[in-house]
Amino acid sequence: MGLIGILAGLSLLVWLAYRGWSVLLLAPAAALIAAAFAGEPLLAHWTETFMNSAARFVAQFFPLFLLGALFGKLMEDSGAVGTIARWMTLKLGPKRAILSVALAGAAVTYGGVSLFVAIFVLAPMATALFREAGIPRRLMPGAIAVGAFTFTMSAMPGTPAIPNAIPMPFFGTTPFAAPGLGIIASAIMLGFGLWWMQRAEARARAAGEGFGDDAAAPVDAAADDPLIRERASVAREFDPAEMHRSQATQKELPILLAALPLIVVVAVNLLMSMVVLPNMDAAFLAEPRWGGTSLSAVAGVWSVAVALFVAILVLLAISGWRLPSLRATMDAGANASVLPIFSVASLVGFGAVVAAMPAFEVVRDWVLGIGGGPLVSLASAVTILAALTGSASGGLTIALDALGPTYMALAAQINLDPGLMHRVAVISAGTLDALPHNGAVVTLFAVCGSTHKDSYLDIVMTTIVSALLALVAVIVLGSLVGSF
Repeated sequence: MGLIGILAGLSLLVWLAYRGWSVLLLAPAAALIAAAFAGEPLLAHWTETFMNSAARFVAQFFPLFLLGALFGKLMEDSGAVGTIARWMTLKLGPKRAILSVALAGAAVTYGGVSLFVAIFVLAPMATALFREAGIPRRLMPGAIAVGAFTFTMSAMPGTPAIPNAIPMPFFGTTPFAAPGLGIIASAIMLGFGLWWMQRAEARARAAGEGFGDDAAAPVDAAADDPLIRERASVAREFDPAEMHRSQATQKELPILLAALPLIVVVAVNLLMSMVVLPNMDAAFLAEPRWGGTSLSAVAGVWSVAVALFVAILVLLAISGWRLPSLRATMDAGANASVLPIFSVASLVGFGAVVAAMPAFEVVRDWVLGIGGGPLVSLASAVTILAALTGSASGGLTIALDALGPTYMALAAQINLDPGLMHRVAVISAGTLDALPHNGAVVTLFAVCGSTHKDSYLDIVMTTIVSALLALVAVIVLGSLVGSF
């Protein structure tokens, strides 16, 4: 009965979340269903198991959600994201429209800009560029996804994306875990994605297919759609409803100033990870007043938080005075972080209750028994949970909460580098999280004025297939030569 309860709760969560119900309601309800089938105490699991796990997630990662959303909003309202995207399109031109959109998305998201901010800024520019180039509108989502949905979230060393931060407290790693393997995985994702989209463009031209209707990208309608908002809340760290709660400046930044905050994020992250924190005396963290933790458990989060904070200061110095209302922009950015973190934390709380069920031992044994070694079983667990929850962050945290200590023990036994497990886990989280019910996918289609019927195959190939190819390559190389 316990296993039936877990499946029933999970089915309810997935089914109603896809229909736009709030995860804040669904996650505790699904957790209580699982507990009820197992004959476990309901209130205890709600207030102790569920809430304690959700609260730990918020305590660990809210600084990154807050600073990431604030940085993204400032980059948008200052015009920096638009400047970078326009510079890319100007340099590469309409003949390389797909490449320019993909590289613009990659540049801003690797520099710390929220995926949703990138989508809402890139879509109107892609519309104008694709119209001029005569490329079908239906290819816009795939072109944006190549750069913004894939390797800059999961594979590029040092990416400040939330999924890349989640394994750090579990494995004691840094944002730059397995850098060589991450770069190889990034090249596979980008190369395969661009090949597929350019192939699709060539086929469309051969068939005489043009841009299509001249309607503008429905950015405003998508930002204000409550159904999109609920689906998007677990997908990334930015609430789309805050997109229009502030006003952007009309003064364009020079390209070097626009790109400077992105460079600062990467540089400070690297400096903190490789120089500052390794040489820091953090013995005080073992004291009870600091929770008896260690530097390895918090260093990754500290590195990304400091990098985002310094970049925000740089951005304010460059263009804070240009903003029509600095307070409105700051408030919108801060508010944009709240619904996403509580939504993901609710998924984490659901996972904690499921992991506490006696029947979960069957699931744990099945996962650990998957052939191919710990890297394959870890990848399988994270991939499945990310697919079911529609959230890379939620699926990854649930998997590591339940199985992280077990994998660390296995790694110690067979001398497996935790950095390799970190990179495998994050790339796995970015594979099947792009299924049709994923909030980022739904938002992308709405903003581009496309549909699942017209554009979802491109998403499958550029995000799912490319990530699976990169994941296989990383597992094979990591198994043969170790982490590098």
